[in-house]
Amino acid sequence: MVLEYSTEWQNWLIDPYAVIGVPVTADAQRLMKRYRSVAKLLHPDRYIQADPALRELVTQLLTRLVNPAYGKVKDEVSQKEILVLIRLQAQQADKDGADLQTAVARSLKSQPVESVDSFYEQQVSAFSDRQYTDLHFFSEATRSLMELNAVYFQLKHGEPTWRPRRTGLMPTPSTPQSNPSQSSHHSTQHSGQTIVPPDQTSNHLYARRHYDRAKHYAQTSGWKEAITELKDAIRMDASCGDYHSLLGFVYFKQNQRGMARVHFKQALKLNPEDNLAKRFLPHVTDDRASATSDAKGTEKRKLFGFFGR
Repeated sequence: MVLEYSTEWQNWLIDPYAVIGVPVTADAQRLMKRYRSVAKLLHPDRYIQADPALRELVTQLLTRLVNPAYGKVKDEVSQKEILVLIRLQAQQADKDGADLQTAVARSLKSQPVESVDSFYEQQVSAFSDRQYTDLHFFSEATRSLMELNAVYFQLKHGEPTWRPRRTGLMPTPSTPQSNPSQSSHHSTQHSGQTIVPPDQTSNHLYARRHYDRAKHYAQTSGWKEAITELKDAIRMDASCGDYHSLLGFVYFKQNQRGMARVHFKQALKLNPEDNLAKRFLPHVTDDRASATSDAKGTEKRKLFGFFGR
């Protein structure tokens, strides 16, 4: 089969994330890392001995698609405009009831809310692994990535703008697989597309990463950021008392005593021996101002000790 560049692919620059092969949550470092990886795969020196048509294809992909796509997402102003545009188009498509063309996008749309992030990241990883290593798969992979991004926006409609992420929900393979659809007997195929079943442990692992970031923010008084991270952790895994107790403490620091009390109690329900919740719950159930004042005078030192254990 002769591979040729299609001018229709230029339209895909409306979603440069799909062209590059990264999730829409990727931060600047992650975008740059992926771009360099793709640019290396498409470098002309790799195709010196290749058929002229193939050399022309990779040149066109790099100069007309990948480079312009990266130019759009690396600029903060342009990046924000692109994300808004993709979000609006996704919302409009959802409102119009537009049919999804790829099985993987339909599968993402049917995921329970707690699995959306992990499933989305896993699928982006699976398709991007083949996107530029198997150029026969490029068109299908990019189209699937575009629909994954659109569905992700639909599912996240109404939520606060997410924070860019340096890493995904699971480790990226050090060596790209030549054919992810045949790499694991656990994967399933729909019309030639690889759909990786969500790993139940990935939710717990990613929730823990949110929690670890929240601890860092708490240690540096980044209370708002810590709240956001902990909400994400609880959404991924609501059964861990540590997440609730730390969120209770952060709310306590923000003088939101009611919210602090709710999460301290939930932490103790999940783990009656949770030290942080046991230590601070009395300060949000006792209305005496002196108790709160005394607690705030020492909680930072105690928190550092808690994290150090």
